[in-house]
Amino acid sequence: MSGTLLLQRESGSDVRGPAPRTQSTSAASGAKATGMQRFHAAAASGPDRNSGGRPARGSGQLRVARALAPYVWPHDRPDLQATVVVSLVLMLIAKLVTVAMPFTFKWATDALVAASGGNVPASETVKWLVGAPVLATLLYGLTRIAMTLLVQVREGMFAKVAMHAVRKLALTTFEHMHRLSLRFHLERKTGGLTRVLERGRTGIENITRMTLMTFVPTIVEFALVLGVLTFEFDWRYAAIVAAMIAVYLWFTVSATDWRIKIRRTMNESDSDANTKAIDSLLNYETVKYFGAEEREARRYDQSVAAYEQASIKSYTSLAVLNTGQAIVFTVALTACMTLAVLDIIAGSKTVGHFVMVNALMLQLFIPLNFMGMVYREIKQSLTDIERMMDVLAQSPEVADRPGARPLAVSGGTIRFEDVKFRYEPERLILDGLSFEVPAGKVVAIVGPSGAGKSTVSRILLRFYDVAGGHVTIDGQDIRDVTQASLRAALGVVPQDTVLFNDTILYNIRYGRPDATDEEVREAARLAQIDAFIRTLPDGYGTIVGERGLKLSGGEKQRVAIARTILKGPPILLLDEATSALDSHTEKEIQDALDQVSRNRTTVVIAHRLSTIVNADRILVLDGGRLVEQGTHGELLARGGLYASLWNRQRQAEKAREVLAEALAEEGQRIKDGRLAPAAEAGASAAESAGGAPEAQLQSST
Repeated sequence: MSGTLLLQRESGSDVRGPAPRTQSTSAASGAKATGMQRFHAAAASGPDRNSGGRPARGSGQLRVARALAPYVWPHDRPDLQATVVVSLVLMLIAKLVTVAMPFTFKWATDALVAASGGNVPASETVKWLVGAPVLATLLYGLTRIAMTLLVQVREGMFAKVAMHAVRKLALTTFEHMHRLSLRFHLERKTGGLTRVLERGRTGIENITRMTLMTFVPTIVEFALVLGVLTFEFDWRYAAIVAAMIAVYLWFTVSATDWRIKIRRTMNESDSDANTKAIDSLLNYETVKYFGAEEREARRYDQSVAAYEQASIKSYTSLAVLNTGQAIVFTVALTACMTLAVLDIIAGSKTVGHFVMVNALMLQLFIPLNFMGMVYREIKQSLTDIERMMDVLAQSPEVADRPGARPLAVSGGTIRFEDVKFRYEPERLILDGLSFEVPAGKVVAIVGPSGAGKSTVSRILLRFYDVAGGHVTIDGQDIRDVTQASLRAALGVVPQDTVLFNDTILYNIRYGRPDATDEEVREAARLAQIDAFIRTLPDGYGTIVGERGLKLSGGEKQRVAIARTILKGPPILLLDEATSALDSHTEKEIQDALDQVSRNRTTVVIAHRLSTIVNADRILVLDGGRLVEQGTHGELLARGGLYASLWNRQRQAEKAREVLAEALAEEGQRIKDGRLAPAAEAGASAAESAGGAPEAQLQSST
């Protein structure tokens, strides 16, 4: 009894709860595998429109169950199908052995009573002989061993099926996340998204195990126990147990539905706290810049406090559930044992029957108690998987068209034809933009902040599709070619480089995974970072840290340049590739980039105009329109927007140089004890450069 009660307390506790559901959207496209298509189709069935956009009660969970079926019974894996069949057969044998165990307990008890001088009816003589005390006890032990062995073998075999389902569905979701548009990832919190994947993966494992390895065997055991009670005792025992099962399950389902609302609140608080923690840690340096440790701690503590209150309610409701279950079962157990006592007094039953009904009921309590846990786990797992399906139901904003062909790059001519684009309906970013980048030429795109320069690169990479017009490469509309072939032809060095939390070797080789170590080193040499890497204790095996934070901005930029050089694409896209470098290194890398871009179509998104003076053509954007184009000399002679930007940057650079010289002079004069003249000299020099240094710097921004 004590072991059973301990099991009740353990099985009653929740390991994790359901995540809140979100509304599904349209079907995901582009699924390749048959199982994936079925899963996406089920996910895309979406909510019931008659219910105002939210799924009808249970409808979402039914579509989850339908979607999971092909993964538990995979049509392309007959070996796993055979494993499921063998597991079910072992389950049936194990339950037969389980139900037979109380018989051996009864036989051993009756044999002990007879051996100690009790009377055994003549009709029971054969059973007594078979159930001699020692033999019956040994038989009891063997049945327990057989039951345990069968259960463990079944669990071990079915693990292959469960983990296969987990792996396939997790992979499906992961691949789908990468197919979703940049807009989706910019609008979602990374911490919350990873929690959805984590809970969904755990939910898949739980639901496959709980359904086939616990729920089905429990139903079988219920039927066998009711049959034994009917034929070995009488209908009254079976009626009491059947009523107890019905009341027990009704109470469990009602209490669990009540608790799930509490668990949802708790999970929302948990996700919120997790997201805030990840966001704060990813912005570690920003927190330090503003001395905001206490503010971040308070913000995190607010979410954890909400989680604390919801957890208290969850554990309190669990105590109520366990208490009610224990009361319902104990009443039925007492009633059956009372009937057995009365039957023994009447002479229709033996002491062995009294022990048997007690053992049978206590044995029934184990799966019955698990039944409550099974309902909770299945319900919670379905809710968790439903969140994963909501992600799968998100239709990629950018998808390959049916029959899309690989991009065939002959020269690399890029053409924008009357391109219109909006991030939001009311916000026009590109307004009829048209230009051409000839094959093998270097074309720079410049303009004030918000002109649409970075948007051009995102459209070229097909992170977004245009609202109007066409973008072509060698005459092929980029919407008619596969995204994989398009991005394979483009090499990108972004302004803000983010690296994987892995080695420098891995990050450079990411440009071409099959590259040799020597090729990686050559790319690093061209990017002017090989010498630095060799000074590190672990060399190319150095871990760069989360998002590459162990490296300086210039070092990260050079790693990005190295992996693009290694990739060797026919078209280069440089988004201020030298923005994080000092003047000396910038000149060296600019020379390397000039060499790499030779005979390659190159688009340079520039903020510092000094880096693109040698470009074959410079495009000047303003307000999403092309307002000027030409060479550096032509644009300066024209005296338009480009000339204005150039003059302001030159003034700012000159002011910085003068200020640096003045500060150096001032430092020297401080050593000589002549501070005042230095300050005056610095102010005078700055004014001669065209105004106060601060004013010049302000104007450059």
